[in-house]
Amino acid sequence: MENETKKEIMFEKMKKKKKEVKLVRRIVLIIALVILIVGGIGGYITYNYVTSALKPLDPTSEELISVDIPIGSGLDSISATLEKNGVIKDAKIFKYYAKFNNESNFQAGKYDLTKAMTLDEIIESLKTGKIYREPLFTLTVPEGLTLEQIGQVVEKKTGRSAEEFFNLVTSDEFVDRMMVKYPNLLTEEIKAENVRYALEGYLYPATYPFFEEKPSLEEIAETMIKNTEKTVSSYYDLLQSEEKSVHWLLTFASLLEEEATAQTDRETIASVFYNRLDAQMPLQTDPTVLYALGSHKERVLFEDLEYDNPYNTYQNQGLPPGPIANAGKSSIEAVLNPEATNYFYFLADKTGKNHFSETYEEHLQKIDEYLK
Repeated sequence: MENETKKEIMFEKMKKKKKEVKLVRRIVLIIALVILIVGGIGGYITYNYVTSALKPLDPTSEELISVDIPIGSGLDSISATLEKNGVIKDAKIFKYYAKFNNESNFQAGKYDLTKAMTLDEIIESLKTGKIYREPLFTLTVPEGLTLEQIGQVVEKKTGRSAEEFFNLVTSDEFVDRMMVKYPNLLTEEIKAENVRYALEGYLYPATYPFFEEKPSLEEIAETMIKNTEKTVSSYYDLLQSEEKSVHWLLTFASLLEEEATAQTDRETIASVFYNRLDAQMPLQTDPTVLYALGSHKERVLFEDLEYDNPYNTYQNQGLPPGPIANAGKSSIEAVLNPEATNYFYFLADKTGKNHFSETYEEHLQKIDEYLK
């Protein structure tokens, strides 16, 4: 009887042990399956992440991102700089991609890169010291153009009408949206009572590359505004210290852009305007009369000088209410760094060369000498 009891106990223990073994096996199997599933999901996520990091961040982007690669930069710091500036998704993946392809000899310098560039295009740019990606087309906006004239340039290059472009850049909705995006550049001054067009003078003259076949007119216009912001932002501190505004700077610079016939004239013409402003004399510059008239006459007549308009600097002292054209960097810098002269008058002869005078009598003599 006692032996049977012992057998039963042993039998029960064996059954219990078998159950425990089965349970352990099940747990091990479940854990293994979980590890496989998690590993598979993790592998899938990792694969997708790496694949996306090898592609352009935004294939449709045309925004130029300025990236500075200092002298002596290694692949680690270059990769980190590219990621920090938002040109690539992951610095480590870029680094390993470059190493795997045995890429080296990257050049220091300032690069204008885009999110639409492939890793190969970025690498090629850093090796050659130039933008490797070829634009589908370029749009060149010369200095001294008005919004209407810029619209004509856009029309020739894109096929979109100049009128459509002009209607966009003069619409309150677009202007308000740009003011929100670029508050340091586009202040309330552009909406002052006598300003003809808020964005006149704020579409920067330059050659713009476009990598999309048909960019929107808004994208084209904002690219020019963004370039103005990029150009003018370096002068913000100086303007603040001089208690001057961006609007004042671009207005003044637009007069130089329209009057200057040679690069060296800008600083000297700026000095004439400063001298006249200090003496509370009207600036009396013909391009403001033409802008007031809204025409592109080759010669300003005496009767035109009497035209009653806020932009006519023969009838009003000081600068006009706003820019009369877009100004390039040389005109902007001439406003901030004028020559020191005693000139109050200047005229352009029949060849376009400017002649400067300190007195009205001297000015009249030069009119007789060069224009009659």
